[in-house]
Amino acid sequence: MVIKICVGSSCHLKGSERIVELFQEAIAKNGLESAVTLSGSFCAGKCNRTGVTVTLEDEIYTGITPENFASFFNDKVLKLCQNKGV
Repeated sequence: MVIKICVGSSCHLKGSERIVELFQEAIAKNGLESAVTLSGSFCAGKCNRTGVTVTLEDEIYTGITPENFASFFNDKVLKLCQNKGV
């Protein structure tokens, strides 16, 4: 599974560095290091007023913040891993 976090200007100012850290922590906590490729990307063209843009398996999600990160990770990443048998 590939997760790309936008690190372009707008997302950088909205805290993409913290979102990267949260992904790293959650991936390690759930033992997904071998199943997930985490990378940065430049603008996905879906800038939002709040939060960071994340691309998960070619689907774009906007507005990811430290406050809603756990919900996003559980609802999207973990479910997708389960569906793939990871």
